[in-house]
Amino acid sequence: MKILLTGANGYIGMRLLPELLQNGHEIICAVRDKNRLPLDPETTKKITVVEVDFAEEVNTESFPKDIDAAYYLIHSMSGSTKNFDEVEARSAENFNKYMDYTTVKQIIYLSGIINQDELSKHLSSRKKVEEILYKGNYHLTVLRAGIVVDSGSSSFEIIRDLCEKLPIMIAPKWLKTKIQPIAIRDVIAFLSGVLDNEKCFDKSFDIGGPDVLTYKEMLMKYSKIRGLKLWIISVPVMSPRLSSYWLYFVTSTSYKLAVNLVDSMKMEVVARDNKLQEILNIQPISYEEAIKKAFLKIEQNLVISSWKDSLVAGRISNLKEYIQVPKYGCLKDKKVLNVDDPERALNNIWAIGGKRGWYYGNSLWKIRGFMDRLVGGVGLRRGRTHPDQIYTGDALDFWRVLYADRESKRLLLFAEMKLPGEAWLEFCINDKNELIQTATFRPKGLLGRLYWYLMLPFHYFIFGGMIRNIAKTETMA
Repeated sequence: MKILLTGANGYIGMRLLPELLQNGHEIICAVRDKNRLPLDPETTKKITVVEVDFAEEVNTESFPKDIDAAYYLIHSMSGSTKNFDEVEARSAENFNKYMDYTTVKQIIYLSGIINQDELSKHLSSRKKVEEILYKGNYHLTVLRAGIVVDSGSSSFEIIRDLCEKLPIMIAPKWLKTKIQPIAIRDVIAFLSGVLDNEKCFDKSFDIGGPDVLTYKEMLMKYSKIRGLKLWIISVPVMSPRLSSYWLYFVTSTSYKLAVNLVDSMKMEVVARDNKLQEILNIQPISYEEAIKKAFLKIEQNLVISSWKDSLVAGRISNLKEYIQVPKYGCLKDKKVLNVDDPERALNNIWAIGGKRGWYYGNSLWKIRGFMDRLVGGVGLRRGRTHPDQIYTGDALDFWRVLYADRESKRLLLFAEMKLPGEAWLEFCINDKNELIQTATFRPKGLLGRLYWYLMLPFHYFIFGGMIRNIAKTETMA
């Protein structure tokens, strides 16, 4: 079948794509920016990529017409605390307009469990999108899931942060809310199983794992599996705003996502039945087994995708606006160093950030990350998805990867920390085996210039030490 995969570079899309390819389907990936689809060359050869922003005005000129089915995996919850529901509704309406120009037979939409009369803004938005999609000229299949558990999912990473960092928690009463988590492998099995299955046309199904747990029970089970001691004290007085700040400061989530998550955590998300399990003969794995499998992937560096790599988890929304480093009105720190082993230096560049750190003054980088969190920035806690692979669009601590090409030996990063201006950090190795490291800052007003000159003494040591250590440090195994 010829399948359109929207949100192909998102957390779910990146997990679903290899499954669809393995099943022999022809895949068209729809993304806003084709430069940030982090795929290896072999996979890239097997797919077609189209650039389309469903939130913008419809333009069907270059849009594929002869598709058999499509997956609708477009969500905007982490991009805003105010109007994400409007963006999601507009995107769904525009999607229907695009589909009117195609031969599509079935649309598959991954939504959230919406079984209560009173819904959070997030779940209300999911329900509204479902209603809009049901108006389309095709057969719709809706899968409603609760919390998705696996390495890289926002829910898993938040649970991981909380349990690994806080042995004692004073937590709000929403920890008593009941939920039904589901492993990512089962979500993918359901998504692929309903494809072209007429028993699933024009129907909505709840999907979940075998366990119904409270958030507190999920935290306690995670800690037990990891061999951690955890004490949780529930208090009834923590407001949604305080809860959001609590999640934001303790975990790697953005503040916008924290607000929307807290709003949803008051709602029970428990499946009404398991009809789809019976239709597809799928037996979901338990929450504990899902946690264990997630850590197998983490330990083997097999994490395919992470919610933190989404652009809405940072400061910028369009890489193209920043890919050209400005030449005028900027302040620069440029350092050049001859390298004896260019390949080793390139490996070090590709391993920068995350657990490896920044090669010099890591404690200062951590202080800068903490300061960034205090003023609402992303801080250093996003880390990196893979220890030695980098793709355009990836989050890298408080940087965003704008360009990553090992062949041309060039890596370009854009700062997503809170700054009185804009900052770029570039590494490249030229034909003369010179390692060139350039920090560029475009200040905003007098405050921006003052910031740069106040930081100059730190730049001298940090950037100087960084380039020297990149050139000489042995690559980690």
